[in-house]
Amino acid sequence: MQEVLSSYLPLASSIVSFVFATMVLRKWANRRAPFLLLWGVGLSMYGIGGLMEALYGFGGWNPLVFRLWYLFGAVLVAAWLGQGTVYLLVHRRIGTVKLADILMAVLAVGSVYAAVKVFGAQLDPTQMLEGELSGHAIVSSGVRVLTPFFNLYGVIMLVGGALYSAYYFWKTRTAANRMVGNILIALGAMMPAFGGAAQRFGIPVALYVGEFLGAVIMFVGFLYTVRPDVRTGEAAHASR
Repeated sequence: MQEVLSSYLPLASSIVSFVFATMVLRKWANRRAPFLLLWGVGLSMYGIGGLMEALYGFGGWNPLVFRLWYLFGAVLVAAWLGQGTVYLLVHRRIGTVKLADILMAVLAVGSVYAAVKVFGAQLDPTQMLEGELSGHAIVSSGVRVLTPFFNLYGVIMLVGGALYSAYYFWKTRTAANRMVGNILIALGAMMPAFGGAAQRFGIPVALYVGEFLGAVIMFVGFLYTVRPDVRTGEAAHASR
């Protein structure tokens, strides 16, 4: 039963993520708001990570599956979702350049560098726990150390965006939808980490349950973020 869930739960997470990503990107095509594009890309990365876990569950070890899982599912996803929150909330300029654009350029360069390192790394699947994809399979130096930097950036931006939205609502009693949306997006993005921690304490397939719940919670957060504000009648992202 556990082996079945280890394949089908990630597949379900992937399908949900890709469906949601398509809806978000369609929204972006109509509105051209950068935060929608970044959230759509982030959800797509989330979907790729789940799909690679499913493929590993169904077919076993494959170097390409592992590299795609590690790059998109372990390294980049939180940072790109967090960058979407940056575009939604950060409007500061440094000279004539938007701070969000500067951060985006740094993230883009860092992502290319991460891709080069991941796809050039030497792998040893015997270093992983049985039945579970793990970064321990990477035996080249200077690769796994990248993951905390990307994840820390993503968590800071997601959680910071949620806290800022809560503060803004407390101060103005407006944009409640944005507050709820950002809190849910931050919570959803961190659900895989909670699930992974539970799985390490011996709860079977907790990681995959966390990933599935994370995908659903993030999309609900997105729906809250773009819904009309009750008080102003304007879309949340246009309320400032």
